Amino acid sequence: MQRDWGSRDGEFVEMNSTVRARLVALAGADGSHVCVPLQGSGTFSVEAMLGTVVPRAGKLLVLVNGAYGRRMVEMALTMGRSVDALEWAEDEPVDPDVLGRRLSADTSVTHVAVVHCETTSGILNPLVEVAEVAAAHGRPLLVDAMSSFGALPVDVRTAPFAALAASSNKCLEGVPGMGFVLVERELLAGCQGNAHSLSLDLHAQWRGFEGNGQWRFTPPTHVVAALSQALDEHAAEGGVRGRGARYARNHRVLVEGMEALGFTCLLPRQVQAPVITTFLTPADPRFGFDRFYEGLSARGFVIYPGKLTVASSFRIGCIGRVGEVEMRAAVEAVRAVLAEMGVTDCSPARRGA
Repeated sequence: MQRDWGSRDGEFVEMNSTVRARLVALAGADGSHVCVPLQGSGTFSVEAMLGTVVPRAGKLLVLVNGAYGRRMVEMALTMGRSVDALEWAEDEPVDPDVLGRRLSADTSVTHVAVVHCETTSGILNPLVEVAEVAAAHGRPLLVDAMSSFGALPVDVRTAPFAALAASSNKCLEGVPGMGFVLVERELLAGCQGNAHSLSLDLHAQWRGFEGNGQWRFTPPTHVVAALSQALDEHAAEGGVRGRGARYARNHRVLVEGMEALGFTCLLPRQVQAPVITTFLTPADPRFGFDRFYEGLSARGFVIYPGKLTVASSFRIGCIGRVGEVEMRAAVEAVRAVLAEMGVTDCSPARRGA
């Protein structure tokens, strides 16, 4: 990132082309899909995906079990699309059977959207089964894979999707500043005029890349260069399998350590993704999240506040350039902060209490 790349320089144009091809390959989508990168956070790319792929007269059905599913509903409403939601509790995976019954009953639905790993709780939704149901009913599937792409299997050959949005950071371990959407080439070719926004028009962005290999507007050159390097390191680690295995080890060390301290995980293991883990807040009145957060931050560990409506909680991530050593150190930092706070019982309050 310390090199100042020229946005129209031939070497940078070639880097764009290579990065786009490598991202398509990670999803097993060579020949069927194209990669359209976009400036901004991952949310920009999700909004661009919905606004470009769903026609103005279309109807989107969003599967919601957390904040990011709700955000897609809000996006669709903001851009004036017809949208409905199927909702589950934040600690329950979406149910493909419920989706199938809804699609059979409501022929007005034209597209389905789902979050693969919903980081509100850390829950992993059954992408393959959802994709099979959507395909069986002839509805294109749009996937928010922001917190899974690069570490958890996402393959169009086993989970057919029309479009998928992810970002340069998260599991790919680049830096924030750009997202991207993998879209079926034939589908995208027919999306001209759908977009509600000039800068979030994936069709126009794609046509620009196809024409001269360049971004339509000022690209985040350093972020693209960082992602190119990150993809090299991703491949060296063993690709999706290797990256996912390290995160799984991180998650195991974290959960074992936190449970030994008396904390309770929100989710059962069978639906927990090894990306971010939600722990229920201790009922001990001496526990205060702000003081807990500040104590950990002072020791070099920054965690996430809870986003749940079903229970008081906090979240700890297992991704990024960290391994088992760092996760054990995080658990020890938690132990030290609890001692400072005088917390001796980390059992959560009863639900509804």
